[in-house]
Order: sequence, then C-alpha cells, then structure tokens
Amino acid sequence: MSALSNRINNLSESQTIKMAKMGRELAAKGVDVISLSFGEPDFHTPEHIKEAAKTAMDKNFTYYTPVAGYPDLRKAIVTKLKNENNLDYDVNQIVVSTGAKQAIANTVLCLVNPGDEVIIPTPYWVSYSEVVKLAEGVSVFIDTTVEQNFKISPEQLEAAITPKTKLFMFSSPCNPTGSVYSKEELEGLAKVFEKYPDVYIMSDEIYEHINFIGGHESIAQFGSIKDRVIIINGFSKAFAMTGWRIGYTASNSEIASACDKMQGQVTSGTCSITQKAGVAAYEGGLESVLEMRDQFKKRRDLVYSLLKEIDGIKVNLPDGAFYFFPDVTAFFGKSYNGKTIKDADELSIYLLEEAHVATVGGDSFGDKKSIRISYAAAEDKLIEAIKRIKTALGKLQ
Repeated sequence: MSALSNRINNLSESQTIKMAKMGRELAAKGVDVISLSFGEPDFHTPEHIKEAAKTAMDKNFTYYTPVAGYPDLRKAIVTKLKNENNLDYDVNQIVVSTGAKQAIANTVLCLVNPGDEVIIPTPYWVSYSEVVKLAEGVSVFIDTTVEQNFKISPEQLEAAITPKTKLFMFSSPCNPTGSVYSKEELEGLAKVFEKYPDVYIMSDEIYEHINFIGGHESIAQFGSIKDRVIIINGFSKAFAMTGWRIGYTASNSEIASACDKMQGQVTSGTCSITQKAGVAAYEGGLESVLEMRDQFKKRRDLVYSLLKEIDGIKVNLPDGAFYFFPDVTAFFGKSYNGKTIKDADELSIYLLEEAHVATVGGDSFGDKKSIRISYAAAEDKLIEAIKRIKTALGKLQ
C-alpha cells in the first residue's frame, strides 16, 4: 500500500516541465537539443530591475514580508491597474504571491468546494485542471478549434453553465494558443455572466504585454461583473523575471482576504528582494517590455511562415503570447523506423528523439490534436528547429 495520499497520486506531472527535463537529459548526453518546450522568455531581466534588487539587499530588505506583499509594491500594482487598464482597486484588494501559479492556486482553493464545477475552455494552461483536482472540484471543458482561433462563443459558455458552476478560468493572451480576446468578445461573455451572479471568473492576464494587436482588454472592465473577477498577473513574462517568482491577484476584498489567509499557511510572503525589484519594474516604464514584445512579434512572423511550409500542419496566426499550437492530426497513424504515431504526445516525443527539438504534446493542455511550440528562442535557433521538425515529419509515412 502506498504511503502517499490520493491527492498527490491523482495529480499529473506538469508536461511542460517533463519535456524540458527530457530535453536536458538528452542534451547532457551530448545531443544538440533545441528546446521549444518552456514558456520562458530568453531575454535577461532589465538592468534597472536588477539594480533595484541589489539596492534592496544593501538596504537590508532581507526580513519576513507582509503575507500580501509590501505596501509600496501593492500600491504600484494598484497604480498600474489604473493607468494601464483603467481599473480601480484598493491596496487591500491586491495579494502578491510567489508567482502567478501560486496566485491561481490560492484563488481556486479559496473558492472551490468538493463537487463544484469549474468551466475551462480548451486548450488551457496545464495547471488549471490540476489545481481544480486539488480543490476536489470538477473541471468542465469547452472545446475549441484552430478554425475558431481557439476562442469560445457566448453560446458555448452558457451551454456549459449549470447550478453547480462556481468558477470560470481562462487566459488572454492564452497559453498555449496565443489567442487574444477582443473587447467585443469579452463583452459577449460578460453578458452571459450577468445572468449567473454566483459564478466567478478567473482572468489570467500574465501575457498581457505580449500582445500584437493593440491594447490589452480585461474582462474586469465590465462593471456588472467586476466584483466577481479575479485578475491573475505577474512579472515573469513581460519583464523576463521567471526565476524571481512574483505574481499577484486583484479581486474583491473578501477573496483577497481569503487568499492572504491561505498563503499565510502555505508560504507566507514573497521574497523581499523580489518585491523591491517588482516595484522598480512597474515604476520604470514599459520601454524594455515593448522592445521584447517587438522581438517576439518578429519571431512569431518568422515561425508562422516556416510552419506554413510544412505539409500536414494546420496552424493559425496567434495574436499574443509566444506560442504556436498547430493541429498535427495529419501525422497520426504514420510511422517511421518501426514507430507509429498515435497522438500529439507521441509526436512530441518523436520530434525530441528524431529531430532533437523539444515541444509539448497537447493532451495536458486539454487538446490531443495539437502540440505547443514556444518561439521564445533566438531566430537562428528557431530557423534550425523548424527545419529539423520539417525533416522529421517528412520521414513519417
């Protein structure tokens, strides 16, 4: 009999982390692996942010912090939400966490009871459904396709809502598809939520600034539902601060207080030095952020043109984030060297072993038809990676 709990035994391993690990293991054997599996900017953290961290250490900001975050950081977040998103929040409605991932976990664990239904459009970020499992909730999926740019309609949303629905979770810009909801599309969803006052909305906006079609639109802008929206955001993607581990929620005061309480028993406050770096990030302007966004857009256009040249791949042009999520069903049932491809996960393994390119199969994102390709890599690496993928796919018969 296993000593481990059912809770951990029922939890799936993160496939993004798994594929990155497999790629590193192959590289350790001397294989030239190009990793397009991780959702991590390949840029360095801007200098003014690193300098703020050094100053924080010199000034001895090395002690326990308030669970919800330093007041100056929470104030900087409030100011950002007002100036960039035209959203009004008080400092006591902000909870700073050890990354947006913890902010998501806090939110779900504070809202969802056993048996509550949580609606998640597919494809979705791998941890959404797993955190729902931890809360003993029930994930209800709304499937989308590449033809609809992986976005749900108001009709699909309303059809999924039942008396047991407690929470709706989505991201825009989306991981893994790069899809971005317009204001009009969000308004259509908001009108549905107006009819169901007991349903909460978790809006993951971590890729907010990696948006190629204009200003970011948040579903929290609609006053009729704003009090039920929990915004998830952070610094990792926009400011290339993945290793710093800092994210936050903006919500109504009751949920913020609950997240503070939850976090106080799990991790307490986020790293003191990281928080001071976060203040500098939000007060230092968006120049470096926009420069990185422009580089991502160039890479997106490059990779799109290369993927379009591969027979059998069905791909759309994403409006944000730094991923492609192509439909690869044309390769299912094909074989090479005695190996037959049954699904997207197997194709991803095949590409790692045959092309030495790490991607992520779509099953863990709720879509068995596709693979996720990150273009957070240098252009020469991207060109070589897609060339290898094209060659490897061409071998399948």
